[in-house]
Amino acid sequence: MNEFAELLDRLSYEPRRNAKIRLMADYFRMTPDPERGVALAALTGKLSFTNAKPALIRALIAERTDPVLFEMSYDYVGDLSETVALMWPIPKEAEAANANHPPFLSEIVEGLETLPKRDLPRQLSMWLDGLDETGRWALLKLITGSLRVGASARLAKTAVASLGDIPPDEVELVWPGLAMPYRELFAWVEGKAERPETLDPVPFRPVMLAHAVEDESFSALEADAYAAEWKWDGIRVQAVCGRDAEGKRVGRLYSRTGEDISGAFPDLMEALDFDGAIDGELLVMRHTRVQSFNVLQQRLNRKSVTAKMLAEFPAHIRAYDLLAEDGEDLRPLPFRARRAKLEALAARLMAEGHDRMDLSPMVPFDTWEQLTAARADPSSAGAGEDAAAVEGVMLKAWDSAYLPGRPKGPWWKWKRDPHTVDAVLMYAQRGHGKRSSFYSDYTFGVWTKGEEGGDVLVPVGKAYFGFTDQELIEIDKFVRRSTINRFGPVREVVHEPDEGLVLEVAFEGLARSTRHRSGVAMRFPRIARLRWDKPPREADRLEALEALLKAEG
Repeated sequence: MNEFAELLDRLSYEPRRNAKIRLMADYFRMTPDPERGVALAALTGKLSFTNAKPALIRALIAERTDPVLFEMSYDYVGDLSETVALMWPIPKEAEAANANHPPFLSEIVEGLETLPKRDLPRQLSMWLDGLDETGRWALLKLITGSLRVGASARLAKTAVASLGDIPPDEVELVWPGLAMPYRELFAWVEGKAERPETLDPVPFRPVMLAHAVEDESFSALEADAYAAEWKWDGIRVQAVCGRDAEGKRVGRLYSRTGEDISGAFPDLMEALDFDGAIDGELLVMRHTRVQSFNVLQQRLNRKSVTAKMLAEFPAHIRAYDLLAEDGEDLRPLPFRARRAKLEALAARLMAEGHDRMDLSPMVPFDTWEQLTAARADPSSAGAGEDAAAVEGVMLKAWDSAYLPGRPKGPWWKWKRDPHTVDAVLMYAQRGHGKRSSFYSDYTFGVWTKGEEGGDVLVPVGKAYFGFTDQELIEIDKFVRRSTINRFGPVREVVHEPDEGLVLEVAFEGLARSTRHRSGVAMRFPRIARLRWDKPPREADRLEALEALLKAEG
């Protein structure tokens, strides 16, 4: 475990991408199975532990230290795992017994996955006693599921691929059929075994993602080399249908990250009948009209669905691409060919009466100016009554293969301009990882009429990104000098009509919320810029957000 902890510690301080890859590759090369496979699972976010939660960590540290001292230390450090790792007192007898026997990472993961809840506190204490400060920090980060060391799953797979000079895309292609501790993966990249093959009749295929269009992007792109289609405001899914070894029809619905979400959408899975894999957008469709993302949320993250929910929120797929058909892998084909096959499949399904899937229409254009006009007014460019559910356009090179990850050039996304609101900073909390010494998580509010008639601020959202490093330093200084109250790790800052900080907040949409005092919740809020030029009294009002919410339906 200490070796894995050292890797995490070095990754957290290493800003260079290639250097991070080398660090992980060296660890995988020097570490035997199954330790390196468990580490890979941790780095790619494949581990989760039902019984190990932050509350357990708090309870354990409260047994060994003064609670007030811990709260003061936590307030100063700003990170739970780091605070506990530094403060954890080790009894002398435990220190002597564990000096030469720190626990293995695989031992810890197995224990976290299999130990009964009643036995976990004692075992976790023993593990913490057997590790150094960095090891304790890494263990606690592992438990809380927040490694945050600047190494994405893609980067970790790239490091694995470098062990055998194999293209990272090849690792992505076999990844969905593998499981911890990934012995067959490491054996393959090191030249000791054949390429792993999945026997799953309905496997997940790594999705292809797009880069955001920037102003200078168009100057390097030829309009006639790209197709355009609407980007719908749902969630990206992959619907896969096939036959098992006994010839029985099977189907699955996967999220963008490969999570099997079929159980939450039985109505959709029963309706789809084809042999292949479709890349599309999951939506709610009522009376042939696409509903807003707020409506779709009623079906998301449900462990079970009722008959009433199935009737009120019927799931629908709007197809973008066809990845496989009748046992043939279509991903190497150019988009033009895949699109033609998708159109033929969609026509057949519709002719057979299948109404839970349709084809995402193309956006006709000859010049970038025409596409700009279509993006600005989707209703007049073919989206019709569904225009409110369009969040932009996608650009796909006609000759592009379907590649895993986010290759730059073949696909671009050009989302609609976000909504913005000027809001007042009300509360701030320390961040995590590299930001643990900065107040980087912000709660902001807008004005509305109070119960006594005067104007009051009500929180409408939280954001922790969008600003530059320099702006983070400026906000952190403001928070420290303007604190008027503290609630554990949270600081309340001055927010009076003539004193405070106004933030221009960008967001994708609004939804009704019973959890927020304002009654509204923002979707994907981020800090667009700091409005040092504007006094808080000139910030926006809740009534403006209510009007926007009403306009969005």
